[in-house]
Amino acid sequence: MASSIKSFVKFLIIIISLILLFVIVRQKVMVKSVILQIKSTSIDEKNKTFETRIRCVGSLINQSCLFENLYYINSGFMIFKVKGTSLPNYSVRTNSLQVWSTVIAEREFDSYRSLEDYVRTIAEPTIIPDPTVYFIQDWQYNIGHALFDGLYPAYLALIRFTPRHLQPFRLFTDFRDCEKCWSEDIYQQFSGLPIIKETMLREMSLRRWFMFDEIIMGSGTMCQRCTQSNFQLPGGLELDGSRLFRERMYRQHGLIRQKLSLNKILQAYIIHNKRFFDDDIQEIKEAIQEINNYTNFYLNQNLQREWPLIHISYLHYEQVPLRNFSQSPFQDNLFIAQLRLLRQMNIHISAPGTGQMYQTFLSDGSVHINLGGLKPDGSDKTKYVFTSYGEQYMTSGIPYIKGLYYPINERIKGIKKDEIVRLVRQAGQLILQGFRIPVNPYENLAKDGQLFIEMCEKDKEFCSSVTIRSERTKFFCFNFWIEELVHEYRQWKIGGIIDNQKNLTCSYNHTLLHQLRQKYGIIHQDKVLL
Repeated sequence: MASSIKSFVKFLIIIISLILLFVIVRQKVMVKSVILQIKSTSIDEKNKTFETRIRCVGSLINQSCLFENLYYINSGFMIFKVKGTSLPNYSVRTNSLQVWSTVIAEREFDSYRSLEDYVRTIAEPTIIPDPTVYFIQDWQYNIGHALFDGLYPAYLALIRFTPRHLQPFRLFTDFRDCEKCWSEDIYQQFSGLPIIKETMLREMSLRRWFMFDEIIMGSGTMCQRCTQSNFQLPGGLELDGSRLFRERMYRQHGLIRQKLSLNKILQAYIIHNKRFFDDDIQEIKEAIQEINNYTNFYLNQNLQREWPLIHISYLHYEQVPLRNFSQSPFQDNLFIAQLRLLRQMNIHISAPGTGQMYQTFLSDGSVHINLGGLKPDGSDKTKYVFTSYGEQYMTSGIPYIKGLYYPINERIKGIKKDEIVRLVRQAGQLILQGFRIPVNPYENLAKDGQLFIEMCEKDKEFCSSVTIRSERTKFFCFNFWIEELVHEYRQWKIGGIIDNQKNLTCSYNHTLLHQLRQKYGIIHQDKVLL
């Protein structure tokens, strides 16, 4: 019996070893396959200099740079230059959360001849052709952040070097293994060329040289969480980023963005949001019933009616059905199914957070309704709360949609059926009457967003402290939500707060804030907030 057990254990060890060997070999094959896909050009086929060249766009605080012939070895970039060569003063940030620039090592040669000889005979680098965009992103687990704090700012950097943003390009970023994440598939489809994962290239670059034909860096201050003085999504208007990002996203996923028809019933969707409480959802259901009952009553009847015909649904984005074809390679994934639905929405309704991040993908002439949320936490109705619209700068940075907001002084009472019905019908009327595109970005903000812009115009020191992300400014002052400022919450109240035995306080003109709150009709309950 003991002999049988030992034999079985030995057999089991052999099987496990074979499985581990298979996994290791498969990983090596995957790593090599990435290089095989990008190794399409040899040094002898390149009729140009091997010296690194740099071209930059934008101020040092918000700069993107195009590097030609940038080298990579032992997990780091390296510039090759000839002695006496003057490089431009550059500063690139590759991570939206960092306040410092990426430092690139330099190697200097006495002459171009010695540089070329080194490249040809010693380094013998693997050339990575085609434009590559390098950035660091920490949000592959959250689709909203992955798109607009990772991919979108990286694409803005590419737009600065037109026409590369219209062509296939490569992403070089730090994806980690994550079975439940689907942002990697979106990144791959969006760019059009195979992604280079930084963890893989680091492993392959040990004592092995690579050379990027063209690599673009510098997207770290163009994220959606990077507050601008005009309170717009960075690059959404001035670089036409919102429209270009939308158009490429549809095209690269094999979809034709539709022009919305106004001859049919308008389609409205309330996107599920974790900030909705049970009472809110009940009011939402009653609003949906009232709007749909009105539409069903007047449908196919030649009667005078007061409101547009609208069909409204409650939607969980993760439950959008897929349109798949049996035995077909052209299968929908969840994101494609979501885009397919988004392109036919007339009215998109949600609240702060991921639920409203897809508004960029709406068609021209659509309306986004922001129902708002409550801060600090509206679940306890005995505590003082204030209205939060979250990412309203997304709306102001989209010139082809109109934004509407739940009334700022009413939201603290909870979501009410009559207000939803009013907003949806107002949206329907705006769509049928038509509104001018591009929309004035100021008009696409809520009252507190408009207050922030004026605050920035009149208090320059304050504005710099919340919009310039640098080592000289306090992180907790520029990493904030404007409603916290408006209602003097935490670091914005007089004296600030004590957090982890440290005083957190941000400077601004309190008198000016109080005057602007009154001007914009924002009610502030003068109670002590933690």
